[in-house]
Amino acid sequence: MVRKATIRDIGAIHKLLHMYGVKGELLPRPLSNLYDHVRDFSVYADPGDNRVLGCCALQFCWEDLAEIRSLAVHPDYVKRKIGSKLVETALSEAASFNIKKVFALTYQPDFFRKFGFKKIDRSELPLKIWSDCIMCVKFPNCDETAMMLEMDSLITSR
Repeated sequence: MVRKATIRDIGAIHKLLHMYGVKGELLPRPLSNLYDHVRDFSVYADPGDNRVLGCCALQFCWEDLAEIRSLAVHPDYVKRKIGSKLVETALSEAASFNIKKVFALTYQPDFFRKFGFKKIDRSELPLKIWSDCIMCVKFPNCDETAMMLEMDSLITSR
């Protein structure tokens, strides 16, 4: 079940992000940053014991632009559509705020293509979004793929 994250979920979110961060598959986030952004997160919780099995954040960047970030699913639960449910929830939330474009920086472009995201040049993104990149071990040699979804195309394709 997907639900908004709570303060009690931050420890589990931090562990998930750290797991993928040490492998260099996503940008790890400090615990203090997660508390600052808890309202950005949704989690997939096990219906039986409410254990967090996945997480995803939707961060607003501008009046019409948001980013899907920190998408992670516990390795034991990959390939069970948890990541897809989290992205669908984030896109639904973006639509409810009348966001026109949603982007992601990812090592899994094929996953995001399933939702209608298209590869873009990173230079198309506003400079403001690069502030977190300074913390990345790969800065300034980012090898993630920038992907953008025009929300109008999502609405018209359904």
